[in-house]
Amino acid sequence: MTGKGRPAKKYSQAGRVHDVIRLIEARHGISISELAEETGVNKRTIHRDLAAIQEAGYPLISDWQDGEKVYRFLTRFKDVPPISFTLQELMTLSLLRSQLDLLKGTPFLEDMQSVFRKVNSVLPPRLAAHMERIAEVSLPLLQGKRDYSRCAESLQTIRHALLYQHSIVITYQPPNRPEPVEYLVDPYTLLFQKGGIYLLGYAQQRQALRTFAVERIAKVEPRQERFEIPEGFRPGQALGGAFGIVAEPPMDVVIHFSAGIAHAIKDRVWHASQQVKEERDGSLTLTFHAGGKMEILSWLLSYGAHAELISPPELREELTRLVQDTSRLYQTA
Repeated sequence: MTGKGRPAKKYSQAGRVHDVIRLIEARHGISISELAEETGVNKRTIHRDLAAIQEAGYPLISDWQDGEKVYRFLTRFKDVPPISFTLQELMTLSLLRSQLDLLKGTPFLEDMQSVFRKVNSVLPPRLAAHMERIAEVSLPLLQGKRDYSRCAESLQTIRHALLYQHSIVITYQPPNRPEPVEYLVDPYTLLFQKGGIYLLGYAQQRQALRTFAVERIAKVEPRQERFEIPEGFRPGQALGGAFGIVAEPPMDVVIHFSAGIAHAIKDRVWHASQQVKEERDGSLTLTFHAGGKMEILSWLLSYGAHAELISPPELREELTRLVQDTSRLYQTA
């Protein structure tokens, strides 16, 4: 434990030196005592770290501020104002930090943790500790979340391709198919939907946009070819006709919800095209124009007898078969 009760961090000197560099960069001047407090080591160790930073070629300088020696990097920029946060903004950041379980096992979680470390590095220790407590007592609720730890390497390659707009070859295992399929893809963006991460890109063999579930990507190979995202492309527009993330021909969908469940339907946006009509008996009718039949059907099934699909007729017939098959599973002699 350090003098102020902060537990000592367990990491290598290289990791600690990286943190020291980050702290010096984040502030206009930081003392040995503050560096020791932030990293959880003693002052002698900080002196050795500063010597290593100077030997590595960093333009480290020191001067006196309010009677205390502080360290900073010499740069060509002077008097750059620091970014300031209100207490309310800091609380919002801490609450968002607590909801990052979706990214567990991915390089994006490491990036976000680094962002929050940088924010905390410029806060007074007491305020930083308070923000940590807010993040720790917030509870993420991600039922059925996926484990992306085995996808970390693939996501690192995808991240690089997204940054530099390089094409990739992905080996993809579609559901209900025995053999994987290779796609040459121009990756456009990542989508987050219902606790899952998806890659949206242009599949060159299909000459069309395709959505790939990250957990089904078995392998990613980078290519040197650079691609250009079409001018004016927006994921929201590309998937505007989809109920979720599956781009299929849109259809006019009409659903009647019982009065017992109407309150949970009318105050939410299920699709941008939706229209809600409230009936006298407290029930309501929801209408929208979207594609993605399996996403629509699975959503409707979650409401059981409280939701009746009125149209289109062919989708109603498919839902009827699904309900009948489910009913047979529970029939007894």
